[in-house]
Amino acid sequence: MAEQSKDHWHSGNYQHSASFVPKLAGKVTQWLDLQKDDVVLDIGCGDGILNLEFAKVLSQGKGSIHGIDSSAAMIEAAKELCKEHPNATFEVLDGNKMHSSAALQQGTFTKVFSNAAMHWILREEATRQPFFRAVHAALAPGGTFAFEMGGLGNIKEMAAALLVACAPRAPGGMPAVVARHYPWFFPDEAWATAALEGAGFRVDRVEREWRPTAADKGGVEGWVRLMGSMILESVPEGAEREDAIREAVEALRVVCDDGRGGEMISYVRLRALATKV
Repeated sequence: MAEQSKDHWHSGNYQHSASFVPKLAGKVTQWLDLQKDDVVLDIGCGDGILNLEFAKVLSQGKGSIHGIDSSAAMIEAAKELCKEHPNATFEVLDGNKMHSSAALQQGTFTKVFSNAAMHWILREEATRQPFFRAVHAALAPGGTFAFEMGGLGNIKEMAAALLVACAPRAPGGMPAVVARHYPWFFPDEAWATAALEGAGFRVDRVEREWRPTAADKGGVEGWVRLMGSMILESVPEGAEREDAIREAVEALRVVCDDGRGGEMISYVRLRALATKV
């Protein structure tokens, strides 16, 4: 089981090494087709960058948005960012625990949205069917679910470098690292279609896109330290972990070199739009 109970997120670190995540959400945001009277649930809202923009649209009508995230630090950042918008509310709640929240299972949302969160939420196979059923229950009849997550092939060079650097240094080796610390699930279009239909959705659109993405200010090292923190925790803290980071980063600086002094990360995005029927 991937160990995710610890809060691995900090808004400042996120903006330094992964600020491109909300900035590149334009396509799935278009699919959401936000209207001023929508009642929206955002699963894995992070530090609220997108919620602020959504709240401005919803303020033109009677709409509202409720963001949930497993990270208390990110929820605090989101609350601060959106403090002038009472139609934007936030709650610390893991996305795979939605079924336990009566308030989120009453069919009151016209739209559910998720960007760059579900590949973390759905890591464990046992969480997958309950997650999609909970989203279905949250929506009013005819409501829509628009999401983007990592798709098959996503960040494969980053994951490989982390695993190869950490496994020889981790108690239990590669099997233990994968079983206890590997935090992601990257499926394809066929998997997403089957999961949505199995929960009672009509799938309107689904696609997978390779989206090469320039590393942020923190470069590949910043990405490894932030996004790879759960894998890194398989190695004892201290010099040994720093050696693993150094080894992974040295390899990534070679394979991610864009030839122009920057670094490119191979993101693959899986998007879907579905309707509750």
